[in-house]
Formats: sequence, C-alpha cells, structure tokens
Amino acid sequence: MEATKRLAGVTNWRRACRALGVARASVYRFFRHKEKPSPPKEPVKPERSLSEDERRFVLDTLNCQRFVDMPPAEVYATLLDEGTYLCSIRTMYRILESNNETRERRNQARHTEYEKPELLATRPNELWSWDITKLKGPAKWTYYYLYVILDVYSRYVVGWMVAPRESAELATKLISETIRKQEADPNRLTIHADRGSSMKSKCVAMLLSDLGVTKTHSRPHVSNDNPFSESQFKTMKYRPEFPTNFGCIEDARGFCGGFFDWYNQEHHHSGIALLTPEMVHYGLADEVSQARLETLQQAYRQHPERFVRKAPEPPRLPEAVWINPPAPPSKTLQLLNN
Repeated sequence: MEATKRLAGVTNWRRACRALGVARASVYRFFRHKEKPSPPKEPVKPERSLSEDERRFVLDTLNCQRFVDMPPAEVYATLLDEGTYLCSIRTMYRILESNNETRERRNQARHTEYEKPELLATRPNELWSWDITKLKGPAKWTYYYLYVILDVYSRYVVGWMVAPRESAELATKLISETIRKQEADPNRLTIHADRGSSMKSKCVAMLLSDLGVTKTHSRPHVSNDNPFSESQFKTMKYRPEFPTNFGCIEDARGFCGGFFDWYNQEHHHSGIALLTPEMVHYGLADEVSQARLETLQQAYRQHPERFVRKAPEPPRLPEAVWINPPAPPSKTLQLLNN
C-alpha cells in the first residue's frame, strides 16, 4: 500500500492502482482506517428548541393530577381549548421518552403471584380432591349442588352429597364424615380444592386445621390445577343416561347413587391401568393384574404368531400420581450436575 501511495504522488491514484494491480477501493479503505478518527461533534441545539425550564414545566404538566390519566394528544387539545399552547404533541412524547415515561404513568395494581400446587399421591387416602358442580332442576334457574370428594391415587369417590344450596357448613360436615368413614389419618392427608367460596370458607379451614389436615388450593382461573375432579364431573355429565334436568332433589340423589356405584365398582379407568377405582383403593390391584397376566400368557401360548413384537402384558398401575408434576431439569443443568 505504501508503494501505491508513493507512485500516486508521481502520477495519480487511478494510474497507480492500475499499474500495481490493486483495487482503488481497497487502497482508500486502508488509508481511511489508518487515519485517526475525528472527534465526534457536539450536537448543536436548535435555537427553536425548548429550554430546560420549559421542558420541566411540560413534564410537570403532563404528570399533574389532572392530566396524568390522559395521553399527550388529549392534553394538547384540552390546553389548546383553554387558550394555552406549551409545545407540539410530538414534543410532548419526546419529553416523556427522555424521562422513561412513555408507558403507563399511573401506579398499576399488580396481580398476586400464586404458587403452583405440586401434589403427590403414592397410596390411597393420601391426597383428596373435592369440588362442587351444579345439576339443573325442574325449572329455569333452579339448581341442585353436587359435592364430590375424590381420592386422587385410586380415583375412588370417597364421599358425595346432593344439597339444595352451596354451603360451607354442609361441606364441613361432608369432609368430617368422609374422613371418619375412610378411617384416614388426618396428619398424612392433603385435601385439594379450587378457590370457590365454600372451599375457601373459614369453617372448612378451621375444621381442617383442627384435624391436622393439609389444605391446598388451585390458582385462580387455572382448571388444570384441579384436573381429577373436573375429569370425574365430565365422565358423569357425558354419560348417555345423564338427564337434561332433574324433577326433584330425590331424583338427583337417586341418579348420583347409581352413577357412583358404577364409577367406583365397574368403571375401568384408563388412568389406573384399566382397573376399577374400588380395586385400587382397597388393595386388589396386584391380584387382578396377576390374573390378567395369566390370561394373556395363555393367549400367547395358543397363538404366538398373533403377537408380533413381544408377549402381551397388562398395563401397569402408576406408582405415583401428580397434580402438576415438577418440570424435568434442563439438559444444561444435567450436564453441570454430571
């Protein structure tokens, strides 16, 4: 590059670059980078711009109690109607932007951060889920209220009640009677519910506290935090024999009695290895699974060609059931731990 510069001093840059076979753009770029960059020029403030006092007055006006809820365009128009002109709408936005106030300038209410419930059940009478659903009555706007307590591990309905109203006192009575009938250990029992008025009532909370039962609640507007009760209600209401409405409360109680007998004793639940809730709740799952295995082995011995990959096996009962299982650790964290 220096030779190009010396030759250019004798002739010119175009002839020097052509003689030495160098691109002029490369030569210009080389010497431009070698030169010391000139210091940045101080920005020149236009004479027509607002002074610091005027800018401060505009900001105070925008943040005053009268205008704090208004956008700059509304403030501009309001002041203009009153015979006052401070600056343009765009200048108002510039002043707000320079002070980091282009977003909402009022104090905002913040929603409470609710903790996601992560609940585990490894045996019956360890985790119960309860909820209330409406059953349509004989006339418009009349309802009966079905209370259901479900064992999460076995899906067994341990307690239920149909009442003419939703009441925290009735819920308290149902919970205490169910604990007594199931002979559950209150110190090892957790009862989970959503945030309905009966679920969060003081009398229910005092009962569970006196018994030593742990209570948890779903997050607001998150139905997935109480999935087992929701699923059970859907199973009931999607049955072909479920009526559009009930003629009286005795009809509702009669239907629910038959339904829960079927649900507990005959319904083969896909979430518990196609066993019935009663089998799992009362410890008959291993015996039934062994009998199923012998039946499948006999079928395999008779026709092994019908089972291409391996000998058939009955589905296995899950060892644990979660409400909101914890997220698995990321691969990065696994590598750091290893």
